[in-house]
Amino acid sequence: MSSEHTEVQVRPGAEEDLTALTDIYNHYVRESAITFDTTVFTPEERHPWLLSHPEDGPYRLMVAQEQHNGRILGYATSSPFRKKPAYSTSVEVSIYLAPDAGGRGVGTLLYKALFEALAGEDLHRAYAGIAQPNEASNRIHERFGFRHVGTYREVGRKFGRYWDVAWYEKEL
Repeated sequence: MSSEHTEVQVRPGAEEDLTALTDIYNHYVRESAITFDTTVFTPEERHPWLLSHPEDGPYRLMVAQEQHNGRILGYATSSPFRKKPAYSTSVEVSIYLAPDAGGRGVGTLLYKALFEALAGEDLHRAYAGIAQPNEASNRIHERFGFRHVGTYREVGRKFGRYWDVAWYEKEL
């Protein structure tokens, strides 16, 4: 682990992180097709999302924070895959990094902590939907044992064009 990694702490998300997490997410709402949300959120609007990721159970929120200044670099979540009860042993996972935090291994630290936290849960599969193109996201998911299982073609429209979403699956 490089010295840069040792300066990053990964921990469960907390109420005091809400504004920083909302700011990170809103960057992707405004600037990219990584999320198909098209309107930015206030922290108050994101509060139910934060509360849906407690410190235990299958739906987690892990936050990466720089130790020397407390700045939030990104987060990873596991969320319900679908609402119907038979899907309860499946989760959808995602990572969002601050725009300048890529390429430092932060995503790797976040997923490592997330999957360690999920290891004791009654889960069978993790899924990730990745808007294409996104080579960095494809690569990290493959490094963590995900395999591509299919692509929804032109499933979302944002910024005046259609986007594909590649679906990846991992056994838990």
